[in-house]
Amino acid sequence: MANGWARDGAVQDQIDDTVMDAVKRARVMMPMGEGSDECDDCGEDIATARRAALPGTRTCVACQSKRDATVRNVGINRRGSKDSQLR
Repeated sequence: MANGWARDGAVQDQIDDTVMDAVKRARVMMPMGEGSDECDDCGEDIATARRAALPGTRTCVACQSKRDATVRNVGINRRGSKDSQLR
């Protein structure tokens, strides 16, 4: 299916690029290095199950949730329409 001036498969390429960007971002956000038994932010003990599931974690669930809430997701607008650029 042709999409204006775009070549066939361009929409799927945009979808693939968006997914790959999300995967790269998730990998960067994964904890790395030496983990901790105590949270760096509040000092509470980090649950054993959390340390087993995420080796290298240095924050408890509550503090990590607060950190995640402050992260602003900025992505690339891959849409070609002018209206989508104005939002």
